[in-house]
Amino acid sequence: MNIDSIGIIGAGAWGTALAQAVAGTGHHTVLWAHEADVAESINKSRENPLYLPEVALNPAIRATAVIEEAADSDAVLLVTPAQFLRSVAQNLAPALPPGAPVVICAKGIEQESGALMTEIAAHVLSGHPIAVLSGPTFAAEVARGLPTAVTLAAREKPVGEALVTAIGSQTFRPYLNDDVLGAEIGGAVKNVLAIACGIAEGKRFGDNARAALITRGLAEMTRLCVAKGGRAETMMGLSGLGDLTLTCTSTQSRNYSLGVALGEGRTLDDIMAERRSVAEGVFSAAAVAMLASKLKIDMPISDGIDAIVNRGAEVEDIIKSLLARPFRVERESRR
Repeated sequence: MNIDSIGIIGAGAWGTALAQAVAGTGHHTVLWAHEADVAESINKSRENPLYLPEVALNPAIRATAVIEEAADSDAVLLVTPAQFLRSVAQNLAPALPPGAPVVICAKGIEQESGALMTEIAAHVLSGHPIAVLSGPTFAAEVARGLPTAVTLAAREKPVGEALVTAIGSQTFRPYLNDDVLGAEIGGAVKNVLAIACGIAEGKRFGDNARAALITRGLAEMTRLCVAKGGRAETMMGLSGLGDLTLTCTSTQSRNYSLGVALGEGRTLDDIMAERRSVAEGVFSAAAVAMLASKLKIDMPISDGIDAIVNRGAEVEDIIKSLLARPFRVERESRR
């Protein structure tokens, strides 16, 4: 499979950073923006001040507000927010060249249906190989060319190898994996757990508490991964532990910073009202809790975050309920 041109669907911070990384490899790069003024700014000033300010963009990136122009590529990176992926994929489908691979770069689970992004893509974009790009990635660092390693998961090895060759560089290093479900679960659940770690920081609970949340959160991710058909060892890699560690330890993370604000006593409505970018964990929390209930697995941290951000529970009450749970044997595979 030969990949010369790559379309990036979504010109938020992550989509713009990926366009910057792809353009740096010399591939023809077209970036689709939902807002026409974003596309115009990228083309005229080589900046995306709304979503990725103060980063000079590669002149080789061509931005467009016409989705068909980005879709007409050898491969497409789908980087829209998770809750909009289904509708964007429906618009994308008629314009894709036959057999062009689609790489899911959104991290989340559809709130209404509980569907993974790959499950949506398999239905809406049938006939196209589906891959997942996930891992510890802050957009601004990728856009500036700082060293980054990610997981590229694809069931078809030739497709995965072609994508790795196309997007990989000295500073943006994809590691090939065939556990598509596992890679996706890690990227979705870590957003929920980052809110929990942020709340602990906002409450000044200390580093011990954050380490405990990361470790027990990893156990929750692993349970869900295995229950959905993924492999536990994938959770030890870049798309699992790597992404979880990054997102739960830095205010660069939208989900972590949202949790900090909640822990400091601010309301969710006030926090969300002042933000342009999406904190995906708010929406994915409901889907994670629903899946855990459906699959009969124990995910108390994720369920607690869902209760706070979607069901009106008080932060203090959820903290008390988590700390009052019975002592257990440490067994990561426990359901």
